[in-house]
Amino acid sequence: MNPRTPLKAEAFVLRTLDYGDSDRIVTFLTDEFGKVRGIAKGARKSRKRFANALEPFSRVRILFSRRSRDSLALIEASDPVDHHEALRGDLEKTLLASYVVDLADHFSVEGKRNDALFGLVRDFLRLLDREPALTEDHLRFYEIRLLKASGFEPVLDRCTACRCEAGSGTWRFDPRQGGIRCGACGTGDPDAVAVTAGTLKTLLLGKDVELERIGRISFTRQAAEESRVLTACFIRHLLGREIKSLQVLRAVRRLEG
Repeated sequence: MNPRTPLKAEAFVLRTLDYGDSDRIVTFLTDEFGKVRGIAKGARKSRKRFANALEPFSRVRILFSRRSRDSLALIEASDPVDHHEALRGDLEKTLLASYVVDLADHFSVEGKRNDALFGLVRDFLRLLDREPALTEDHLRFYEIRLLKASGFEPVLDRCTACRCEAGSGTWRFDPRQGGIRCGACGTGDPDAVAVTAGTLKTLLLGKDVELERIGRISFTRQAAEESRVLTACFIRHLLGREIKSLQVLRAVRRLEG
């Protein structure tokens, strides 16, 4: 039997699952080891060992061990670094933060370090903490940056066929090609969505601007809707399904609205 290797990491809690009478299986995004799944023995009964340290989107320091990269880790300790209390006191921000870590969960790879993705989750949760006016529309910039960090950055500045630069008028985003097509080239993909040049400019601005400044970018109603449809279409194509936490966010908004 291979001995377990003790390891330490800073991590975000992506999701949890109750297991048996007292245990909990936890998925973390770590700075050193990428995504890590482990079991926290007695976590549901021991308030001292894991107090406020296994809640979704909490930032924690974990001590764990495992026999191999593919095996379920044993979570020996999890100490909170940032519980993001301000987010938990606001329903909308809780739902936004839940989507941030849910999407990171879907696009992170178990055992594969991704500094860009870890930093993006860290910085965006901090931004949600501080920025009072951040809305779901601004999640489009998180999605675009996450896609880039994961190796799936969409082409939004030029036609993927003829390479002409995006200018005025209406374009088509082709999820299978991972980018836009001009009117001359067109696309045979029935799932392609129409998007105007103004929306493309807004997305490109939000992709490149300093993260602390994205709350200052305003969306027209058209840009908000087109960017929502575009990113949802592409993410659905890549994952083969809708993101549940985003569906919950929008369902709650409909009830409130």
